[in-house]
Amino acid sequence: MNTSDYSLAEPTAIIVMGVSGSGKTTLAQHLAKRLEIEFLDADDFHPATNKAHMASGKPLTDAMRLPWVEILRHRLDAEAAAGRSLSLAFSGLRKSHRELLRQSRGKKIFFHLTGAKALIAERMTARTGHFMPESLLDSQFDTLEPPSSEPDIISLHIEHTIEQLTEQALSHLHR
Repeated sequence: MNTSDYSLAEPTAIIVMGVSGSGKTTLAQHLAKRLEIEFLDADDFHPATNKAHMASGKPLTDAMRLPWVEILRHRLDAEAAAGRSLSLAFSGLRKSHRELLRQSRGKKIFFHLTGAKALIAERMTARTGHFMPESLLDSQFDTLEPPSSEPDIISLHIEHTIEQLTEQALSHLHR
């Protein structure tokens, strides 16, 4: 399909979630480009202290994550109030954090990227310039509260190419 074949009927936040290294930023960027909407990376909203904490090999605590999630919720509110859709790359590891985002205005659709820890570790090792070290991958999986009981979350398996994942996500959006 052409880009023009896709549009969103109402302001929508497409939230691509998963552990670090799962490919959420890449998929969220592809969706934003195809839908011609804004892309946001939740990592850009972390305070410098959070990034430094993770870069030093220490996982964030829930107390450190909460203000960050609140900032994101307010941004989603503002975008929906302005009638704009967006694509957000967001770890979404805790159900309570996903619930906070659900409290914002507008429609929300979550895509949860899932895959083998070994594949994700391989991807993390290959990337450069990211503050999140591979040593924190276990803590990401430990923190993840699987969204199996949340009907608005669609799981996508990262074994597929980014093109396939993009098409799968777009197909779900337009059902």
